[in-house]
Amino acid sequence: MRHLFKSAALGLAAALALSTGAAQAQPISASPAAVQAGSYKLDPAHSKITWSVTHFGFSTYVGQFASVNGTLKLDPKAPAADAVNVTVDTGSVGTLNPALDTHLKSKEFLDVAAFPTATFKATKVTVTGARTANIDGQLTLHGVTKPVVVQAVFNQGGANPLDKKYSLGFAGSAKIKRSEFGITSYVPAISDDVTLTIEAEFKAVPAA
Repeated sequence: MRHLFKSAALGLAAALALSTGAAQAQPISASPAAVQAGSYKLDPAHSKITWSVTHFGFSTYVGQFASVNGTLKLDPKAPAADAVNVTVDTGSVGTLNPALDTHLKSKEFLDVAAFPTATFKATKVTVTGARTANIDGQLTLHGVTKPVVVQAVFNQGGANPLDKKYSLGFAGSAKIKRSEFGITSYVPAISDDVTLTIEAEFKAVPAA
């Protein structure tokens, strides 16, 4: 019996040592300086863009783009050289109201038949705080390209507890005027200003 307890204790100690070693190898950190440099791919299952507009002044109406893909190249020692490219499936717009979703996809709004995707390509990254940065880029929506600034916050980086892959998390926000992209229906009753709220998780791409 003593031998059995000793073996179990040794096994537990070994497991703890291995788990501690793994945690030390890829610890979760909220410090951008601790991020692993390299290439990353957006995890579409845990990344969404939420939009909101005011509806005739009575309420703020909210919807989402559920299908988002993108890539990130990042080096914490040279943030100005970071590269972000995102593609949004405009047909993935959703409000939990099927009739409204159909209307939003029509020519009066997104016209997804003619413009099935929207894209954002970063042109400059400016660090603004310990965990914040402004990401200047070009947004192409409804066939029109305009400059947009995304105010980004670094959430954390480290090994995801479920899949064990090195991951990065960010939150962001931006404001656009939809009329500047040729989407003018019902302005100003439905607000011209659109607030975009972004949640993004990226997975490290193994080096070739």
